[in-house]
Amino acid sequence: MSAAMQSLRPLLDGWRRGWRASPLPAFFAWWGGELAALLPPRWRAALAEGAGWHLLQQVDGDWRLRRAGQAEPLAHWSDSLDATAQQAALAAAWRDTDPEDRRLALLLPAQLVLRRVLHLPLAARGKLHQVAGYEMDRQTPFSTAQVYYAVRELAQPAPAGRCAVELLVVRRDALDPLLARLRALGIAVDAVDLPQDAGRLGADLLPPEQAPRRMRPRLRLNLALAAACVLLAFLAMGSWLHNRERALARMQAQVDSMHGEAQQVVALRKQLQDDVGAAGFLVRRKAQRATVLGVLLDLTRRLPSSAWLERFSIDDNGQIGFQGQSPQAAKLLDLLKGSPLIDNANFQGSIQTDPTSGKERFYMVAQLHKPAPEHAGAGQPAAGGSAP
Repeated sequence: MSAAMQSLRPLLDGWRRGWRASPLPAFFAWWGGELAALLPPRWRAALAEGAGWHLLQQVDGDWRLRRAGQAEPLAHWSDSLDATAQQAALAAAWRDTDPEDRRLALLLPAQLVLRRVLHLPLAARGKLHQVAGYEMDRQTPFSTAQVYYAVRELAQPAPAGRCAVELLVVRRDALDPLLARLRALGIAVDAVDLPQDAGRLGADLLPPEQAPRRMRPRLRLNLALAAACVLLAFLAMGSWLHNRERALARMQAQVDSMHGEAQQVVALRKQLQDDVGAAGFLVRRKAQRATVLGVLLDLTRRLPSSAWLERFSIDDNGQIGFQGQSPQAAKLLDLLKGSPLIDNANFQGSIQTDPTSGKERFYMVAQLHKPAPEHAGAGQPAAGGSAP
């Protein structure tokens, strides 16, 4: 079971990160708030309750329980008491909490946990736990068989192409006795973490195979609400289709009433097509002439990434001039051969080495490609021929 959980963890982590990065959580939070505003106050109060985390910590042989985010303990008792007394103290502490919402996290002392900040490649984001297992022997004095570990991504800056993560490691022989002691007391923990301010760090060092299985709170209510949402969605779709059909009927009536105007539009379109045919020659001639952006794009594709241009010009006669730098300027002539837009590319002047960049400075001239002349129009005989 643990091997299956370990193999599924990278996939689940990737889904979790994708979900948090998408706009869906914000949309559902807004939608849920709008729906909650329609409910009576008592219903809203009942639905607002959720999983409440309680933090259990052992200090000087005593157990202390507090609510996450609060510094004052709810209860504390000695570990020397029997299991019944300790369970009674724990039950009295969270008497006002819904049993379905109770979550318990065991907080370890900071000296038991080894924490290391690693910079891993961005490609490892989807499998941080697996990659950390490979790095365990290099980053810590332990092997993966000796420890329980967790990995969490940090928001701090990292080198280009890498992400900052924190590796938290606890020895099994240090954590297992604590978990065994709590199991003997009949206390099940949902997570093992470190304290941070009045709450918890947010990592989970509890082995997956030891995590208790819990049903989602208020599952029946959630299913009923989901079914109601689906029903409302179908009703909204039906209403939308009905409105569209009515709008389509009104549009069809308008189209029928405008049939005469449509005939006039057809006549105007025919006249416009005739006018466009008369001006087509100029449009084709303009389309055949290469644009400055087209020439620049062709040069960008043909010149290597190690070369750059400092100056570029095209005059009215189609004369092209460009100046730049390249590690091997002599090879640029071969790269410009076969260009559909540039003809007769040659160097003008000598090639000199730039003292700052160390590259060869060059100046080249070329001629803009001229399109072939158009043949005689349809219905007219070619020069020297006879009409049929």
